[in-house]
Amino acid sequence: MATLRARRWIMAASLPLVVAATLTTLPAPANALSTDVVISAVYGGGGNSGAAFKNDFIELANRTDSPISVAGWTVQYASAAGVVFQTTALSGSIPANGRYLIQEAAGAAGTLDLPTPDASGSVPMSATSGVVALVTSTIPLVGCGTACATAPNVKDLIGYGATANVETLAAPGLTNTTANARGGALVDTDNNSVDFTSGAPKATNSAGVTVTVGDDPTGPTDPTPGTTRIHDIQGAGRISPIVGQSVTNVPGIVTAVRTTGSSRGYWMQDPSADADPLTSEGIFVFTGSTTPAVASGDSVLATGRVTEFRPATGSQALTELGGPINTIKLTSGNALPAPIPVSFPDAFTKTGSLEAQPLEPGAYVLDWLEVHEGMRVTVAQDTRLISPVDTEFGELWVTLKPAQNPTPRGGSAYVSYDDPNSGRLMLQALNGAPAANVGSTLAGGSVGVVDYQSFGGYVIQATTLGAITEGGLKPQTVTPPKKAGDLSVVTYNVENLTVADPDAKYARLAQAVVVNLGKPDIIALEEIQDNNGTAGGGVVAADQTVAKFIAAIAAAGGPTYGWRSIDPNDGTDGGAPGGNIRQVFLFNPARTTFVDRPGGDANTAVTVLKARPTSNQIMLSASPGRINPTSSVWNASRKPLVGEFLYDGNKQLFVIANHFNSKGGDYPLAAAVQPPNRTSEVQRVGQATEVRDFVADLAAKSGNTARVVVLGDINDYQFSPTLATLTDNGALLRTLISELPVNERYSYVFDGNSQTLDHILISPTIKGYSYGVVHINAEFSDQASDHDPQILRILTGCGSEPLPERCHPGSPVVDVR
Repeated sequence: MATLRARRWIMAASLPLVVAATLTTLPAPANALSTDVVISAVYGGGGNSGAAFKNDFIELANRTDSPISVAGWTVQYASAAGVVFQTTALSGSIPANGRYLIQEAAGAAGTLDLPTPDASGSVPMSATSGVVALVTSTIPLVGCGTACATAPNVKDLIGYGATANVETLAAPGLTNTTANARGGALVDTDNNSVDFTSGAPKATNSAGVTVTVGDDPTGPTDPTPGTTRIHDIQGAGRISPIVGQSVTNVPGIVTAVRTTGSSRGYWMQDPSADADPLTSEGIFVFTGSTTPAVASGDSVLATGRVTEFRPATGSQALTELGGPINTIKLTSGNALPAPIPVSFPDAFTKTGSLEAQPLEPGAYVLDWLEVHEGMRVTVAQDTRLISPVDTEFGELWVTLKPAQNPTPRGGSAYVSYDDPNSGRLMLQALNGAPAANVGSTLAGGSVGVVDYQSFGGYVIQATTLGAITEGGLKPQTVTPPKKAGDLSVVTYNVENLTVADPDAKYARLAQAVVVNLGKPDIIALEEIQDNNGTAGGGVVAADQTVAKFIAAIAAAGGPTYGWRSIDPNDGTDGGAPGGNIRQVFLFNPARTTFVDRPGGDANTAVTVLKARPTSNQIMLSASPGRINPTSSVWNASRKPLVGEFLYDGNKQLFVIANHFNSKGGDYPLAAAVQPPNRTSEVQRVGQATEVRDFVADLAAKSGNTARVVVLGDINDYQFSPTLATLTDNGALLRTLISELPVNERYSYVFDGNSQTLDHILISPTIKGYSYGVVHINAEFSDQASDHDPQILRILTGCGSEPLPERCHPGSPVVDVR
């Protein structure tokens, strides 16, 4: 399947935060940021003098992979200085990754009809300045002044031209012949001046029919090549020297074609290269949702506008030809330009704004890829897979530097922000790729074109994929067997488990609990969804989901676990919309006792109480409970779940299950400014502070005798500020993954980096323990979850000095090979 623009989001590894030396003060951002439906275009010159379109229009876009209903919504328009909004009712839905067209008032001029609109109104919009709001109700906006972007029910808002009613700053003013349109990635930064650019009006409806002012049904017919060549368009830098200009009859040989998704088009390359090694000879010709009528080997002349497509906030730009596109096919069956062998220099990137600096392809990987953007390249040598193959999208990562931070199982360990593993290379097989696991071998000979996309950054769109030889990787199991009295504690992110998931997923997860993890005594689960998954409707209970999982474990030969959790408030804890994910404790009542204390709910903060003023005996005010759930650091994020357990002769253990906020919003490793911004880290550090303070209170009120386990999906690395804060730089909690060899510190694979997001941390009062990561998912194409579980074994008989031999920390739990 071809890559879709803005097709999905996933957590991004990133480098240190850059702080600029000079800051410019901007107005405070608005709060109408939308992650699903946005206003994608507005035009108010319809029917005016010189206009082509007869009508004004507003266009919406769905940024998600699922249809979204707009029934009961409205678009609302006000003049630049007006306070009265005129409404147009919406109905139906916007297709996944699709558009929705609202036709407004007609004027006396114009010759061009819009595509069949999805909704119609009679609002006469200004051709120069105005305000358009997308509102999730039918109630007109009243009394919001110039702050309508933050008014209730406002999904998105654009103010254009001379108006103060905007998101941060106004979008460009318009004319009878220009419209404002959001960029191709549909990024919403809550700044109209950044998100929108003006240009020729272009309207698309939900059926995918597009009409652009200036479209020529025939286009140029003269088969004479123009004077502009691809290397003239690409230039010797990252940004085209002629961006925004139209070019005619640019010659090239078609080298690859993308025929699916919403970003269809073709790559072409000029076989007659210039003498400048910094100018690429290849380019992507973007045809939108229209399948191009060309094939590899066609000699073509392409006419279009030079654009810089930026797939996501913070990413680099891809130089391409955009619409309207006209292609003249001259001949077919031509030999393709010889592919250039991929050869990476040692360093990944320079620092600062890459677009403002000269290209140095002999020194930096990102510069090497940039000067070959759009060109045919080949991975000539055999390479090792450092990610599993994603068969849905035909994606895989290999390493060109096999000695670079290798894991024992074939991956590349992500060991610091300063070392992103410069040998990583992503390939996407345009014709699909077979399942294969980390450590497999990709035979030399893969050929494709260099592309840049929102997921992964630079990627080779492979027209030919070398044969893959499976490396024989096997899932791990816990060894040796538990001894009587030992307590095993596990953290496992089960990836949006809901009752509607197929029985096969439950069986896989259950098998892992029973066989691979050895029937642990306490399991902290992350990403348990409510009983109707993402269907919404106010359902928050997850008892059916949990009961189905417990039954599956029992059917696989495991114990009948007890469980405890706290239902969140609807729609407040982030994750998949409507899913209401939360953490859940499973426990084996034959091995441990959960201490129930009433009072825990979604909004009440659990506290640490002394049993008696002069005693070190402590207890929770509620068990289970949540840590300070009304704190702003938990906005749209999961609140920690705290439980009190007894084991091994009534020893007390406090367990805190976590799922910190994701890395959504962080810039990618291949960002345009280096090191990339880590914007999401601020919230995680705040969350770590809350948990750290709670653990410190347990320690202080118990006279430093409380046994504490903090675990879960922390969504950050062992070397991150989040972990330094959470552990108080190691003084309060031990980071167990940091006690493994450096190249074994991982539980997740992302962008070809084997990295750590999940953690088990323990208080110094836990004297004897063993620990390990059980690799059963992240390295495999066939996954029950995208995370690997981790296991802690608290060893019995380790309460006094000197410690018996078996109580020395670091005893292996799993046989890592």
